[in-house]
Amino acid sequence: MLHTELSETDDHPYPVARRSGDLVAVSGRLGVNEAGELAPSGFEAECVQAFSNLDAALRSVGATREDVIQVVVYLTDVTDRDRLNIAYGQFFTQPRPARSCVGVAALPYGACVEIEALAHLRTHAEATDVA
Repeated sequence: MLHTELSETDDHPYPVARRSGDLVAVSGRLGVNEAGELAPSGFEAECVQAFSNLDAALRSVGATREDVIQVVVYLTDVTDRDRLNIAYGQFFTQPRPARSCVGVAALPYGACVEIEALAHLRTHAEATDVA
């Protein structure tokens, strides 16, 4: 099977995103490209790539970042939380999703950040309603 960011492989036997009714669960997205290469230049570049991969995963099941209601971020160094906050604030507009940060010992590919998300697909009326 051709390896792409949005397909299951023998190494990754799970969906990138799964939709069930109006809910979408996105598996952890790393800052790697389709070839499985980690974004160069460190944390900020990995964040940009991981958020881009999150966008692609959401689109693959008909969702957008505006549908995201919860995010869990795994960091190999919790002191990167402040830099994550900057990237998070640039990626998500108000109202931003709920978020948790979890410190971990290691991530695949030697990554320093991994992002997973839960989304709720809104109806057209909900999407245009102003709170």
